[in-house]
Amino acid sequence: MRALRHQETSVLDATTTLFTGAALRTVDPHTDGAEAFLVHGNRFGAVGTVEECRAAAARLGHTAEEVDLGGTVVVPGFVDPHAHPLMYGQMMSWVDCGPDKAADIPGIVALLRAAADSLPPGRPVRGYGYEHRNLAERRHPTKEELDQVSTDRDVYLMNASGHGGVVNSATLARHGVTRDTPDPEGGTFFRDADGELTGEVSDAACNILTGVGGVKIGRHGPNFHLGDEPEEHLRQLRAAQERFLAGGVTTIGDCQVTRREFDTYLRLADGGGLRTRVGMYLLSHLLDHVIDTGMHGAFGNARLSFTGIKFYADGTLGGWTAYFPDGYVGDPCRTGQLYHEPEAYRELIARAHAVGLQTATHAQSPDAIEMVLDAVEAAQERHPRPDARHRIEHCGLPTPEQIKRMHQLGIHPVNQTQHYYNWGEGVTEAIGTPGERFNPLGEFLEAQVPVTLSSDAPVAEPKPLEAIQAAVTRVTRRGHRLGDTSLRIPAADALAAHTLGGARTLGREHELGSITPGKLADFTVLGADPLAVDPGSIAAIDVLHTWVDGALEHSTTATSTEGQQ
Repeated sequence: MRALRHQETSVLDATTTLFTGAALRTVDPHTDGAEAFLVHGNRFGAVGTVEECRAAAARLGHTAEEVDLGGTVVVPGFVDPHAHPLMYGQMMSWVDCGPDKAADIPGIVALLRAAADSLPPGRPVRGYGYEHRNLAERRHPTKEELDQVSTDRDVYLMNASGHGGVVNSATLARHGVTRDTPDPEGGTFFRDADGELTGEVSDAACNILTGVGGVKIGRHGPNFHLGDEPEEHLRQLRAAQERFLAGGVTTIGDCQVTRREFDTYLRLADGGGLRTRVGMYLLSHLLDHVIDTGMHGAFGNARLSFTGIKFYADGTLGGWTAYFPDGYVGDPCRTGQLYHEPEAYRELIARAHAVGLQTATHAQSPDAIEMVLDAVEAAQERHPRPDARHRIEHCGLPTPEQIKRMHQLGIHPVNQTQHYYNWGEGVTEAIGTPGERFNPLGEFLEAQVPVTLSSDAPVAEPKPLEAIQAAVTRVTRRGHRLGDTSLRIPAADALAAHTLGGARTLGREHELGSITPGKLADFTVLGADPLAVDPGSIAAIDVLHTWVDGALEHSTTATSTEGQQ
């Protein structure tokens, strides 16, 4: 690709810059407390005293340009190893129906109707962000209520979980879905007590939204891969990328890549527009293709790489589709679902593991997590791999015994503390007091299980400082403290979890995640020290600059980014 060649040759004209005047939180015990760092080309050339860094520049044959960071704080570039950037960018053009915008269903209808009035005839109306427990009615909207928005065009309101939502009658009719239509494998068309469709759809049932020629993924996950024109996808990804950079994120793991995402990343990189690093996890419906084409390990370059395969074991807590076979406390008639029968899932993992692939499986409930652990254990017994680093995404409610098994199997859970920051009370309403243990990071630390933080954007905004605050305090947006002190982690561990921990899950700790000589020069400049401020104010710290490859990619204190490549 042209962008790859450009990036490689740019390093040949390496500049050398000495950064001083900042407190450094390097996430490296060998360099923590240093007073300066040197960037040579796109890597950290030295970290230490000012004189040590000047001497290192001299050994390179350069006189370093010096930049005084003015009493700020520097941390490694944040790594967000589980997000959905294109979906996030797509939703940025939808109608925000979150709790800050609409407190009840009539408020949502009004927002969507206003959007419909401003759109060309026939253009779908799409909203996002509602969480039914946050609404005054404490229920999902119905198709009849969305019919108040429009009866002659598609209307889709996505749940905050991203695993489904509600459609109007026109959408169901357009795709021939009636009360007699069977539920697809891995999805549900919800019905009322009389068997009539309510308009709520979840997971694989969202396939109806992708239209003719759209991405169809069947039972392999929730289908949020709605089609737009290719140029519109590029615009959406650029917009999302800017939001990640604004949060200080320099590396992203895209945890649900279909041909839509793959194509968009390639086109963006080829045009020189990929400003963050991206590790792609292809969705499991592509597993046969990946194996048949010989993609048996991570490959790519420093900006865009293939990392592994994404699987789903169960649904989401937010949408009440995570698998609880005895029913939800909040609704005993709901049990959630497994995407695959245990034996079928075990075989999928075995096939991926046998050829050397890393797997990342979404699993929230204890039953779903157990299914993942059993599958990984069986795969390791058949084909031992000492450092496979299989991942469990979200890993919301593991039992203490399951946490011990994660340590034994070398599994990396990847958590999103902003989930409980935004709607932690809803977990306890859904499943009762066990929900207080949601994301038990303190128990992970105690068991020597790696701790990793991410956003799951657009389910939460890509704001690592907010995730770090939630991990340290376990206080929700409404002020409720979830669980006891044993579940919290220190700020230093939370910072490491969103930097070096994320790099490890992506298999890139040798080049990312800490401010260490020889690593790629990705760093973020903050207005205050997240390890020194009151834990409840970490999220309020300003992100001032974000640097990737030693180039300034985002700044709130400058009108331009002259260092961009």
